[in-house]
Formats: sequence, structure tokens, C-alpha cells
Amino acid sequence: MNSMRSLCSMAICLCIQLSVCSQWSTVFVSPSLWGKKLQFEPRPCLRQLQPNIAVPALQQLSVCLILRRNYTSDWTGFAYKAPGDSHIELGLGGKGSQLVAWLFGEEYPLEKKLELYEWYTVCLTWSRQAQRLRLYVNGANLLEASVNSSRPQHLTPRGTLTLGVSHNVDASGKLKPESGSSLLGEIGLFRMWAREWSAEELGRKSCADGDVVSWDLRQWKFNCPLEPDSTLRCEWSIYKIKMWTFIEYSPKPETCSISLEETTRHWLENIFPQTISVRHIFVSSLSEVCPAFSNASALHIQRTQGSTSNSTCDKCFSCEVYVNVDPAADVAFVQHYITKTLMTSRTNSLNLIVDPKSLSILPVESFPVATAPPPTVSSSITFSGNPNMSTTRDPLDVNETAVGPDTLLFRVNLTMTMTGNPSQPKDVIEKWLNEKLKVNGTTMVVLNLKIKEGDGRNTEEYNGAVIPLGPYKEYECNFHIQEYGLGNITEIMILIREALTSKYENGAIVIQAADVMIKHIVPGNCLEEPTSTIYGKYVWPETFPQLTQEMRCNEPVTERAYRLCKLDIETDATSWAEPVMSKCKPLMTISDLDKLNVTIGNAGEIVDMIEELVDVQLSNSAELSAAELDTVVKKLDDVMDVSIITPDLGSSVINIVADILLSKTDVAPVANTVLNLAERMGDNMDFQGESLSLTAPSLALTMVNVEPDKFRGLTFGVASVSLALTPQTFVNQSFTNVPLPNTAVTISLPSSIHNFFPSGDRKNTRVHFQFYGNENLFKESQITKSTKSNWILNSYIVSASINNSHVFNLKENSVVVTFSHKKVAGTNDKVECVFWDFQKNGGQGGWNNSGCAILRTSSYQTSCLCDHLTHFAVLLDVVRAPVGEVDSQILTVISYIGCGISSIFLGVTLITYLAFVKLRQDYPSKILINLSVALLGLNMLFLLDSWLSSFSNYSMCIVTAATLHYFLLASFTWMGLEAVHMYFALVKVFNTYVHAYIFKFCAVGWGIPLVIVSLVLAIDKDAYGSIVPKDTAVMLESSDAFCWLRKDICFYVTVVAIVVLILLCNITVFIVVLIQIKHMTTTKSTGSTRSSVLNELRAVASLTVLLGLTWSMGFFAFGPARVVMLYLFSILNSFQGFFIFVFHCLMKENVRKRWRSHLCWGRFRQNEHSDMSHSVIVGGQGKKNQPVNFDSVASNNTSSIRKSSASSTESRGHQHHGSEQAST
Repeated sequence: MNSMRSLCSMAICLCIQLSVCSQWSTVFVSPSLWGKKLQFEPRPCLRQLQPNIAVPALQQLSVCLILRRNYTSDWTGFAYKAPGDSHIELGLGGKGSQLVAWLFGEEYPLEKKLELYEWYTVCLTWSRQAQRLRLYVNGANLLEASVNSSRPQHLTPRGTLTLGVSHNVDASGKLKPESGSSLLGEIGLFRMWAREWSAEELGRKSCADGDVVSWDLRQWKFNCPLEPDSTLRCEWSIYKIKMWTFIEYSPKPETCSISLEETTRHWLENIFPQTISVRHIFVSSLSEVCPAFSNASALHIQRTQGSTSNSTCDKCFSCEVYVNVDPAADVAFVQHYITKTLMTSRTNSLNLIVDPKSLSILPVESFPVATAPPPTVSSSITFSGNPNMSTTRDPLDVNETAVGPDTLLFRVNLTMTMTGNPSQPKDVIEKWLNEKLKVNGTTMVVLNLKIKEGDGRNTEEYNGAVIPLGPYKEYECNFHIQEYGLGNITEIMILIREALTSKYENGAIVIQAADVMIKHIVPGNCLEEPTSTIYGKYVWPETFPQLTQEMRCNEPVTERAYRLCKLDIETDATSWAEPVMSKCKPLMTISDLDKLNVTIGNAGEIVDMIEELVDVQLSNSAELSAAELDTVVKKLDDVMDVSIITPDLGSSVINIVADILLSKTDVAPVANTVLNLAERMGDNMDFQGESLSLTAPSLALTMVNVEPDKFRGLTFGVASVSLALTPQTFVNQSFTNVPLPNTAVTISLPSSIHNFFPSGDRKNTRVHFQFYGNENLFKESQITKSTKSNWILNSYIVSASINNSHVFNLKENSVVVTFSHKKVAGTNDKVECVFWDFQKNGGQGGWNNSGCAILRTSSYQTSCLCDHLTHFAVLLDVVRAPVGEVDSQILTVISYIGCGISSIFLGVTLITYLAFVKLRQDYPSKILINLSVALLGLNMLFLLDSWLSSFSNYSMCIVTAATLHYFLLASFTWMGLEAVHMYFALVKVFNTYVHAYIFKFCAVGWGIPLVIVSLVLAIDKDAYGSIVPKDTAVMLESSDAFCWLRKDICFYVTVVAIVVLILLCNITVFIVVLIQIKHMTTTKSTGSTRSSVLNELRAVASLTVLLGLTWSMGFFAFGPARVVMLYLFSILNSFQGFFIFVFHCLMKENVRKRWRSHLCWGRFRQNEHSDMSHSVIVGGQGKKNQPVNFDSVASNNTSSIRKSSASSTESRGHQHHGSEQAST
């Protein structure tokens, strides 16, 4: 019985397999029409679009075909008619010597006769937004006609289309050809696209097939045969293959576990030759059955009823495959070869079976964008019995028009808080957005992200830097989201909101959205725009928002130019960005500008050329030559003479001047010309409204139209700027003698200025201001500078003027100009209010203080009173030599190297004294150990501070700053205790006993700093934080962000005051000790004079290091010797730990002997029982015979303390302690 079942099962399987084999053994004929033509002869023959192919409602289109006329007569190339309409809605034909295009029933004739027996490529394009129709013949634009806006705004969908003849539709719906205008000739390669192609794109002779109507047999209905023509070749490289496939049964189960994309790629790469490479594979549908196949039951092996399978091998799927053919080959040949390969090739492993009726191989314009994700894969798909096919490959009914062919756009306004204070918040927010929006298989991209920090409630400005006072900040974010999936708009908006409102945590950074506003937007396209540049003439075609258009360079032709159709984050409107022509070669140079004559019509074009040429030259060189600069300035001057100055033109001129000023170009020879140029531009600018500001990096020009009868004063201000940033300008319609808040410069004009307004037409009165953040236009000659070598420009430059008027000798109310100093003025520095005198230095210009006086001044700001209008600034007479950037960097490197070396040798010193018990038995050694620990902590914290500060962790920075403060105070405290001990040892030698001597020293040395730091933390913990130290903070010289004391009062009270007090005490002890040492050396009976001098120098150096006297150099770093003192300060103090090692380890004989006893062998080894304690022996004669140097003095006198202490306390029971210490 079981045998019979097995035989029946095998028979059924065999029948199924035979059915499958017979199905695929059928010879498949490719539906491609490439390489074929339609022959139109006098006999009747109708070529029409298939009725089930629906042309959608297009708002822009392009149609191309090739045709050849064989007889002289009126003719029709193609005709498209709306359902039930008799007029031609879209068509092409000829009447006599005219070429005729039809659009919405209207004829557009063109005097162009197509010669007989010649092939012509004719293209017709139309755009609703541009309201134009264009006709191209062999790539040349011969007709451009405006389309009346009253005409329909889109092509009527589901119309009828015929080739070679016009037609009518009878009552039964059958097409009937019209007589009298049929083409007698040939037609080929008819294609239609759903966008307007540009002249540049049509000029490439693209072989791409249409995305609305393609040259494919399945889209056309012919009752006449086609004829092959080997001359109709078109070589192309990029192809899209669409097919329904079924994975043939695999004996290896593991092959069914990989993804469909990987399976398809593996199979195709095995069957295709090396000349055909697979680029992209997109799987769009997945189904348990194969509805696309004509006999699905034969292809799908029946499973036992009720069984299920999740295996890849048990499913059919539809896919799109993009391949590249290299070298390019004829389209007809490639289509035939790929079809044959897909239908007949097999491999030894897993194979794919392709449904021939679903297979299409189309040449396409380009590969899909790399960042565009594949379509969403669904688990099942439903097919209707006889669907209408949309030739754009999209659904016919769409709720809203998409921005591009496959995208939706949304605008998001978001308010959020961030905890953690990262150094680059924009990068963190951008990363957060991308991570949140790429969930659940979404295909969203964040565009045009704009971040604005909150109102600053949790921050404080300190020394020019914004410091966080709390653990979080608030940000306002505006951005666009581009979604590729074209899903339901409401669902997408809900998904975006859910993703953004969920909490985000990444280590110390926590982000929480507080308010989210989402809006779906449908912006327009960027319209076609021709541009003339130094790289040639380009016509940029109409482009979807946020897409980058690509065009071939004129020179070299192998490179490409790019231009983005950008979406503005403020208005949600589209506009063309500046083209990126970096890979193109300029076709002209600056010297060629001399050949151009400036006219009213070409002034804007010439200014654009100048801007591009200057950019190119400065990108290749750091400066313009004198000849090039002269040419540029001369042409700009010509533009001012002949042209109407519009805001766009003025903005370009401002950008040109700014670029030149920021380069290394010597502009001194043309400085006054450039200043006059700006003056004339301000006088003649044609703009609407009350005021206009034109800005560029380090440059601003603001013009204000005023009403003389209502003039009550005018104030102009510029926010703080740097050379790389564009300044922000402010205008206030009143007079004030105080500066506008947060401005680098403010100029205020009094109401008495109206007396100088031009007479006559007073309605055209204009006040204009100029701001220069760069001083290159205001450099005095070397002769003048040599007489005032200490004077430097210490502010930005600002000017004010009135058109057609010269303001001078203001007696009653003067102009008030307030400048922020670029460099903080010192106590002894002098400032001077000056103006630029054009007549000074023989017409070259120079600074003059006539008519200007100081109203008030401080270290950071100066206000001036001037009785005229011109260019103003502040000069600084620098008494002390400033520290240059190079010196600052060298000082920082020295500090870090010195602290690193000191840390190493302080560690060696501690190991030495801790490893050998006999070395640390006296008081000086114990004090030295504590001092070394404090200095090691100080050096290590200094080295790690910038790194710890880079984490931008609020709490960590406070702990780091407090710890650094503690070790700095501890170091100075132990230096002071070293001085106290020396005073006891060398001055108060006899009858001096201190109970628990070292214990009390430790309590003071480590306790006092702890008390001070604890008080600071208790009173105001925000006194610690991240800062960029001033160059005057010489104790912590660094140019990086640093965790340290942020408030001046805390710094001066808890650091400077204590350091000064300790240093004063140490200097006093130092002098007393030197006198004592000198006295002791004079009583010596032995020793040479040279040895005595060396010992004295050694004692002085050792005392200086131990007492930290080198730190006092920071208080003398001013005046001409400031830089030298800073170098000495950095070298001596950063290497203090190394010097301690040298004087107290390397140069001490008992230390060297101890190391020799442990590290050396043989005769070099020190005897363990040798007496190495002579320097610390207790006894009168032994002590007196010691050589007088710092080490012996310190040790001997320490022994004296112990001896006298033991003697004086014998009766009080302390003799044991003193004797025990003395025996050592």
C-alpha cells in the first residue's frame, strides 16, 4: 500500500515537472522595438497605443521620436487626443515648409522643412509652471512659445495616441485614421517622459527609454509588421530589468535562508559576463503564490494541505535590477542578450525562474540615488483581473502631488532640552534625529537643519565665553524631512511625532522634545534657468526640490557641474543654489576683463564673472597680483558709473571686496578707491523700503532713507564678529550716548545732523553706514608707523555719511562712537579716538585725531565724541609687549612638557624616599615627601585638565577644578611650611621644641587648602567651571578649554592673595637663611674659596626651588621684558619637580650611596654597613666639621632641633622620643 502511494506521488511530481519544462522551453521573443522602425506607406495601417495603457494627467512632459520623410506632402508624426474630443491635444506634424506642434488644440508653426530621405530627431517639451512649449530638431531649440495660462493645466489622462496619422474615435470606441495628412516615411524610437527635458539633456542624445510611453511592443498595437534597421543603433550603459521570479527548489536548505536581494545578486553575477555588472537590486513584492505567471499551479509545487513555509525558496517575488554594461553597447543587442541569458542560463546551485511576460529591460537615464532606500516589502499582494496600467509606474489616484517622483516633504519645528552640555550640540542633535527617524524601516532623511540655542537662562557669560550654570540647555530646531516611501501622509506624520517625542539617552547626554509641530509641504520646482559664467553658458533644467542637477562641463567634457534646487528652511520655497563648477575649467581669466565693456545690460553679468574669477584665483593663490587687483577695482568702478545699483548687484560687490580683504592681497594702493566705491554704492543703491543692509564676512553696508522733518537722531550698531563670520547690524531711529547691547561698535548721530541734509528734494535723503572688521584698507605708510611704533588699531572701523553732503564742525551735539576693544587695555595703556584722513601722507591716507575726543574709556570699551562724519576707530598705545600667538603656543608646549617631566621625576623622588627608611627619618625628608606629593598632584591635574574638560560634563569639571585648586594651594602651603622649618632649624636653633611636629605640619599643609576649597564649594560651587584662561593667568598658562575658577573674586581671594602671602614669607625666610649660611661659611676653617662659592650657589638654587620663589616671576611679567619673564616663569615652574629630583636625589651623596647598594654589583656596590649618616649624625664635633651647603645645613640643624628637643623635655618624659630620633 505504501509502495502504491509512493508511485502515485512520483507520477504527480513528474507530470508537474514536465509541465514546467514545457512552459519554459517555449521560445520567447523579446518585445523590444529598439533597432526596428515603422514603415508608413500609402496602404492603410494604424499604429496606436494599447487601450489598457493609460497616459496620466501630466503637468510637464517631453516627447521624442526619429522620423524620415519619403514623399513631399503634409504629414503627421503623432497625435494624442483626449477622450471624446476631436482636436489634437498634443501632436507633431508638417504642412508645406512648416513644422507644426499641437498643444491643447492650438497650432504652433515653425519655418523648418524636413528634407526627404534624412533621419531627424524631433523632441517636444512642455511645462505647466514655466508656461512654455519648446521644439527641438537634432538637439537645436528652434521654437520656444509661451502657452496661454487660460489653457488646461495638465494633459487630459487616458487619451488615445497614434503614430504617423491623426485619428478619430467612433461611437463604438474604435479608432479610425484621418485621411489627408498621413506620413509617408518611417518612424522609430517614440518615447514620452513625465518631465520637461532641458536643451542640455536633449543634446546628449540619450538612449533612455520613456517612463510614460516606451518603445516596447507590449505598449503598442500594430496591424502592420515592423522592419529591422541596423542603422538605428544607440549605444548605452545603464539598464533597468523588471521581472517576476520564482526560486527553483534547492537541495541545500541553507541557501533558502539568505535574503531575496542576496539570492538574486548571487544568481545574476553567476550567469552574467564580466561586462555586465549588477549595481542595485530592489525587491518590491513577495507572495506565497505566483499570480504574475500564466500557470502558477504548474510552477508552484503543491504542499500538503494545511502546511506552511517561511522559506525564501517557497515564494515568488518581483524585483528591479539595475545593471551597467561596460563598454556601452547597442540597446537592441543588450536587450536580446540579457533576455536570452535570463531565460536559458542555469547554475549548479540555486536558480531563479523568470516569467517571460513580466520581463522588461529598459535603458534608463541614471542609476537610482545611492541614499534612496528600496520600496517597502509587503507579505502579500492582490491583483485585479484587468487593471488599468499607469505608464508612469505609479498609482493613478494620488491624494496629493508628491514633491519629486518618489518623495514627500515635511517641515518640523521642534523645541527640546539637552542634558550633558556637549561641545558640538549640532552634531549630537543631528545624530539623534537620524537615529530616531530611521526606525521601523522608515526611509526618512533630515534636511536643512537649523539650530538656535535658547534664551540663555541656564548660562552665564564669563571672560567672553558662555558657561553653563545648570545641567541642561534648551534648543529650537527647524528642519525638513524627506520621505521616500510615499506612504500615507497622516501615518507618516504620526510616526515622526512618536519618534521625536520619545526620550533619548546616550551616556551623559539626555534629549527630550518639549514641543513638536509637523507640517506637510508641497513646494514648487526650480524652474529652468540659463546662466552665463566664466565656465561657459549653461541652461539648468527644471528640477525637483532638494535634488542636485548635473550637467556636463564645457571644458573638460569628461567632468560635471552640479547645482542644487534648495529648499529654504525659513519660507519653504525653492530656489537655485549657486552652481558647483569646481571640476570645470574657466574659459577666461581676470586679465580678460579688460576686453569687456560695461553696459547697463551686462553690468550684473560682469560682476558675477568678477566674483567667480576672484574666487578661482584666490583658491589657487593666496593673493591677487597688483595688475589683477587694478583690473578688478577698475571694472567695479565702471559698474558704479553706468549701472543701476540693485541690492543683488551690491551684495555681489560687497562679497568681492570682502574676499579680497580676507586674502593676503596688498590693497594699500587702491584703498581710497575702494572706500570711495563703497561710498558711491551707498549713495546710489536702488531699493524699496526704509533701510537695507548688505553684509559679507568682516564687512557691512547699511543704508537708511530718512525723512528730514521727522529726524530725531539715528544709531547704528554691529554685533561682535570675527573675520570668518558675517556681522549682524542694528538700526535704531533715535540718538543715544550709550552703546547698543552686545555690539562691537555703535555710532549714534544727533538730531542736529539734519542741518546738513541736502537741499532741494529732501525726500531722497539717505544716511549710510559702513563697517570694516578688517584693517587692510586702513594701513598707514611705514614712515608714519615708525614715529608711532607703539600705536596699534584696537577696534573695528565704522563710518557714517549723508548723500551729497559733507558734515563737519558739529559744535552743539557731537557724534558718539563707542568701540569694544579687540585687546583689553592695560592700566598704563593709552587710547586715542581717531578718524581716517584721506589727505594725509600725500593722499595715501592716515589716522588723525583732530575733532575727536574721548568721552569715557575702560579696559574693554572706549566712547568717542567727534564733530564730523567719516571713518572712525580707536588706537591703543601699548606699553607692554603683547604675547603673540606663536609665543603663546610655545609657552603652552613648554608647560606641558615640563609638567610631564616633573611628574616622572617627582614619582622617582617619592619612590626613593619611601623605599629607603633611613632617608626619611629626619624632618626635612618628611616635609619633602609631602611637598612632592602635592606637586605631583598639581602637575598630573594640570596635564589632564583639558582632556577632562573636553567631556563637557558639568559635575566632572567642577570636581576637576576643585581638585586642581586644592593641590595648587597644598603645594604653596608646603612650600611655606618648608620655610617655617628652615626658620626653626637655622634661626631658632636652641630651646625649640614642638610637640607632634610633623603631624601638625600635615594638619596645616593638607587641612588649610581643604578648608578653603570646601568654603568655595559651599558658598558657590559654580565658581568652578570651564573657561579659556586669560593670557594674564600665568599660573595656569593654556589656550585650551580649562576647568578652573571662573569668578575673579574667588581667584584673587583664594589663590592670588594666599600665593602672595606665602611668597612674601618665603622670600623673608630665604634672605634670613642666606645671611645665616653666609655667616656659617665665614666661620669655617677649611675649604677652598671656589668650593665655598659652588656650595653657596647650590644652596641658593636648592632653596629657591624648595620655597617656590620662581613663582614670583609671574608678578613681574609686564613691560618690555614681559615675554622673557613668561618664558622663565613657564620653564622654572613647570620643571620644579625635576629640579627637586636633581637637588635632593641626584646631588645628595647619601641617596646615591643607597641606590648603589641596591643597584650595583662587585666593587661598585656600596657596603650595606657603611656609614652613610654623617650628614645627619647627632654630635657636636661631627656637625661642626660638615661642609656648609643646603643639605648639610638642613640635616644638621634638624638634628640640632631633635637634640635640643630631647634635652629640654627629658624631665617631662619625652626623652625616649628625642633619643630615638637622635640615634638615627
